[in-house]
Amino acid sequence: MEAYFDNSATTRCYEEVKDIVVKTMTEDFGNPSAMHLKGVQAEKYVKESAQTLAGILKVTEKEIFFTSGGTESNNLALIGTAMANRRMGNHIITTAVEHAAVMQPLEYLRSQGFEVTVLPVEHSGVVKIEALEQALREDTILVSTMFVNNEVGAVMPVEQIGALVHKHSPHARYHVDAIQAFGKYPIYPRRFGIDLLSVSSHKIHGPKGAGFLYVASGTKVQPQILGGGQQQGMRSGTDNVPGIAGLGVAAAVSYQDRESKNEHLRRLKEQLADGLKKMENVKINGMPLREGAPHILSVSFMGVRSEVLLHALEERQIYISAGSACSSHKRKASSTLTAMGLPAEQIACTVRFSFAEENTPEEVDYCLGVLEELLPMLRRYARK
Repeated sequence: MEAYFDNSATTRCYEEVKDIVVKTMTEDFGNPSAMHLKGVQAEKYVKESAQTLAGILKVTEKEIFFTSGGTESNNLALIGTAMANRRMGNHIITTAVEHAAVMQPLEYLRSQGFEVTVLPVEHSGVVKIEALEQALREDTILVSTMFVNNEVGAVMPVEQIGALVHKHSPHARYHVDAIQAFGKYPIYPRRFGIDLLSVSSHKIHGPKGAGFLYVASGTKVQPQILGGGQQQGMRSGTDNVPGIAGLGVAAAVSYQDRESKNEHLRRLKEQLADGLKKMENVKINGMPLREGAPHILSVSFMGVRSEVLLHALEERQIYISAGSACSSHKRKASSTLTAMGLPAEQIACTVRFSFAEENTPEEVDYCLGVLEELLPMLRRYARK
């Protein structure tokens, strides 16, 4: 049996997504900037995807800008907004558990003279709200937080954060990295006080290399890719029609029966957690199961290094992650788990299970059975 439990790294494309990607690559393959019929046909896919995404978020189509994925969306939101609003201040706020696609652009901005405040988090991985209130200033121009943490599934109180940002810092814009949240949660930027929102296609059963950034009307963002002036000049370059079309379909399907899909994910997560709790020297990290994201479970198997367990499970066709997929090849302690206060010994033994709607209870049972067999052997080997 194969059990793919690394859906926070990437997901299998929906059949409907595969079909529209193939169609836009082989039949309706025109350049959407072209004025002839083939171009008009291609442009129609782009417009339909923008309409779908705008409808989900309850925003306008002109506020949706397509990108190559979450990393580009985050870079455009952070660097573009900071540079465009520099006259209003140079203070930026983020949290200690952000993805590298947020932290690295902020490090770049720090090198350009911006002041970056990194907020601490609770043991659950949720930002300390009192620290945010204390950090907000008159010259704060940008605040960036996740919606859902990619390693432990901690859910940030984004609506509360948005209200505080706009109450205490009149010039600030609030950016939310919603890459692990979109498709799982109802997200209404206007109601939540969100000015910029990043989303990636391949986390919601869409194609890789596609994503979008929501930019609220009136938000000043300096473009980072210049050229032909596509997408209102915000993001030049020929539109990736297959990726954009696939993203629109994936988003629509993801939000169909969302609550029942989420309940399925929670049951799988609880089934796995209940089985793990019966095993010795196993610790579950993050928020209480029902409070955290429905699809992510962070687990520490004490005495077994994460890479060792990952490859042992891989041999049984069980696929998990030893951390964030974008940085899992780097042998560096997780900044998220460190910020949560986990000791180094525990961090070294932590893995992530992440589920999708296609996963089954039988796969979870198979995984639990394999773990019961492997853990004693791996611990004996580690002690030698």
